Amino acid sequence: MDYQLVVIGSGPGGYHAAIRAAQLGLKTAVVEKGDVGGVCLNVGCIPTKALLHVAADLRAAEHAKDYGVTFAAPKIELDKLAAWKISVVKKMTNGVGMLFKGNKVDLLQGEATFSGANELMVGDRTVTFEKAIVATGSSPIVIPGFEPDGDRIVDSTGALSLEQVPARFMAIGGSAIGLEFAEIYHAFGAKTTVVELMDNIVPGADPDAAKALRKSFEKRGIDIRTGTKAVSVKKNKTGLAVTLEANDGTQSKVTVDKLLVAVGRAPNGKGLGLEQIGVQVDERGFIAVDDHMRTSAPHIYAIGDVARAPLLAHKAMKEGLVAAEHAAGVPAAYDTLVPAVIYTNPELASVGMTQTEAEAAGYEVRVGQFPLSASGRATAIGQDEGVVKLIGDAKTDLVLGFHMVGPNAGDLVAEAALAMEMGATLEDIALTQHPHPTIAETIMEAAEHAHGKAIHIANRRKR
Repeated sequence: MDYQLVVIGSGPGGYHAAIRAAQLGLKTAVVEKGDVGGVCLNVGCIPTKALLHVAADLRAAEHAKDYGVTFAAPKIELDKLAAWKISVVKKMTNGVGMLFKGNKVDLLQGEATFSGANELMVGDRTVTFEKAIVATGSSPIVIPGFEPDGDRIVDSTGALSLEQVPARFMAIGGSAIGLEFAEIYHAFGAKTTVVELMDNIVPGADPDAAKALRKSFEKRGIDIRTGTKAVSVKKNKTGLAVTLEANDGTQSKVTVDKLLVAVGRAPNGKGLGLEQIGVQVDERGFIAVDDHMRTSAPHIYAIGDVARAPLLAHKAMKEGLVAAEHAAGVPAAYDTLVPAVIYTNPELASVGMTQTEAEAAGYEVRVGQFPLSASGRATAIGQDEGVVKLIGDAKTDLVLGFHMVGPNAGDLVAEAALAMEMGATLEDIALTQHPHPTIAETIMEAAEHAHGKAIHIANRRKR
């Protein structure tokens, strides 16, 4: 055999798996048909967050006048911005390449297809292996009639290209990708519209959190249209005429200069030859796996977007470690909570059950909430939009869910995730001293509120 383990795909899940396997002594190779780092590092998580950082700076400069500090009107030099974004990506991808070398992981450039149970074709080269991990990720879903043209109609990759800022921008899809690009383009000066088929933006989020985020978006002038589908788009000299249809059947037209289609991503499980070696791949392209990330062929593993939802980089990373350890003979299974973050301003972060999910599961639910408007730190930094919501089991007091809209929510969700992983109760959080004044103490305040002991807001229940 050429390798004890071959990993197909060098995205977050793939490179974590490969490095951990090498650390455990397996002779390991990674096959990559594109750029090292996959979608996340090259055209996803990292460059998007770089642009969101710029958007946040632009908003901060604009709002500074409220505190008596006035800046000259910002000038966006798009060529320098593009160069900086590329430098961020290059630093991260070069880092992965160095980690491969440092851990003696071979990088095989080319597209992989299974030609046998223990054999891959990488270009015109045959590579044999004992075990393999499929980490091929996902691709943007295309709506018929709204196919990206690389210019005015774009997917998430195309939206990263900012040769010029459009006067009018629309995102079809009101979840993470659509909302993050709406944040970016609006901050850069585009009149922005978000269209979402479901009744709420971020349909999977807690309704109170989604409502708080929507309120923030609309307050700054972003047009949010929920319960609405995009019917057609027509290109003309004045832009893209998009026909929208509300749930009640009424139609309207919005003309924009750039249109982002962000209605989700589809797993890249098809076309790899997996079915021919006994690996189950469903009609959507997902590869069925067990708790060890093994497929129906026990020596083949699958991780990340191609394995199952949610399609999140950190979930892929954890799954990659589990798969690599199990492949190396180390006891490992995937059994952990998955936090989710939307990196808008304010951020939306959550982990665990929503209130609706907890009630549907039969729990007697106890809820604690704390508005950011009651936070001294949030008020002092001028970012007091949002809410913290904790879901608990009234019988055991165990924390079941955490949902937050506010500054640094994506960092603070880790506190809730750790608390839940360790079996903490609402009282545990309430009794834990949090430094003052901080955004973090809003989690403590929400836990206090759940027991009717809140200090800085009115309590709606008896102790």
